[in-house]
Amino acid sequence: MKIGIISDTHDHIGNLQKALQSLRAQDVNTVLHCGDVCSPQMIRCMKDFDVWIAQGNTDYYFSLKDTIIEAFGAARWAWLHRLTFDGHALAMLHGDNEEVLNNLIQSGEYTYVLHGHTHRKRDDRIGRTRVINPGSLGGTYRQQRSFCVLDLITGIPRFSEILSDSNF
Repeated sequence: MKIGIISDTHDHIGNLQKALQSLRAQDVNTVLHCGDVCSPQMIRCMKDFDVWIAQGNTDYYFSLKDTIIEAFGAARWAWLHRLTFDGHALAMLHGDNEEVLNNLIQSGEYTYVLHGHTHRKRDDRIGRTRVINPGSLGGTYRQQRSFCVLDLITGIPRFSEILSDSNF
């Protein structure tokens, strides 16, 4: 099973669409969004995928939560997700609370801890836990826009960069 990991879209619909097009081409059906979606229109772009979304620190649009619940169900929107895919325990959160993020990583309970917030790609192994940040598809420009595909069979994350039509 392959899962798509995206984060920090910050309403950049063009970059999200490019990432989703690439995920479709790779037969990826599950998308984990590590927060900072921002507006409800971003959710509509992902309707063809099996989506889980971590609440980010800029996800305060009034109707965002309702749009997510309507599109994917109430369980798909949470500040912290504890999920299992193909026998692998994953924790996913935005990552703006560094204490909680570090506690999840250090706990040793998860094969993968996924987060966003920093707008920087990350692939670290800490103990038995692999920590992945897919980078950012929008917002503050710190690195080339990117997302990640994680192959749960091989355990290998593959980062893909996209050419952005703007730097916001």
